[in-house]
Amino acid sequence: MADDNQGTSSPSLNILAQYIKDLSFENPGAPRSLQARDKAPAININVNVNANPLTETDFDVVLALTAEAKEGDKVVFATELVYGGVFRITGFPQEHMLPVLFIECPRLLFPFARQIIADATRNGGFPPLMIDPIDFAQMFAQRVSEEQARAKVQGAPN
Repeated sequence: MADDNQGTSSPSLNILAQYIKDLSFENPGAPRSLQARDKAPAININVNVNANPLTETDFDVVLALTAEAKEGDKVVFATELVYGGVFRITGFPQEHMLPVLFIECPRLLFPFARQIIADATRNGGFPPLMIDPIDFAQMFAQRVSEEQARAKVQGAPN
């Protein structure tokens, strides 16, 4: 039976390393902030993904998560995590590289980053913050459309 790939390798995505680049947790009102509350604080969560080539096949993908809980204008707690992974990516067509880097890689990192945030908030005296799953495909599509809009504005004649 003939091999249809004729020397091309099948696509491969491997995690070579995972690491915490930056982790902080602030509980500015402790110990008063740990008292029982009538209602849960408002929590704002931000997510960002970046990727940088290390070699032709290895990439550093960084997932940045910030969460801030507020009661009115007072910060109850704030946490920030920059969590990275080094990925070896081979055999993918060039047009698939950005989706692999900005969708699949952060999707693999997210459960670990989520657990670190949950542990940090629990260790800070609060119930663990369990961040809802993130739609990285939607985030990537939004980022692409924003960059295309920006390119149109910059390329428009004055």
